[in-house]
Amino acid sequence: MVAAEDAGKIGVADRLGIEPGSVVQEIGWDEDVDDDLRAAIEERIGSDLLDEDVDEVVEVVLLWWREDDGDLVDALINATTSLADDGVIWVLTPKTGRTGHVEPSDIAESVSTAGLAQTSNVSVSADWMATRLVAPKSAKSKR
Repeated sequence: MVAAEDAGKIGVADRLGIEPGSVVQEIGWDEDVDDDLRAAIEERIGSDLLDEDVDEVVEVVLLWWREDDGDLVDALINATTSLADDGVIWVLTPKTGRTGHVEPSDIAESVSTAGLAQTSNVSVSADWMATRLVAPKSAKSKR
């Protein structure tokens, strides 16, 4: 049974494209986050998630976001400050019907305003969805 549980955890990290050894920052942690997802990612990268106050360059940002958390555009712009040029932001939001659910149209509008591109959505647990964001290819070539 343990092997099946481990395979499920690794599967989530795989679906998020998180590689062993990746540097992953977590923003927006609160009591409602999915601890199994966090543990799976930490197991995959072989270290703890970095908190939102670090100054080092990261390859992945996990942004836990709920409807009442404030301005998503500001949060996305702040999340890009330590992100590597080819890094990825995963915006984790409660699923439809869950407390704090964020409408997909609100995410799409904020992503565009923040100068990012939305590439995919993944169900990561019973309660959480993840939206993958990257810098647009044209912005990457200008850096």
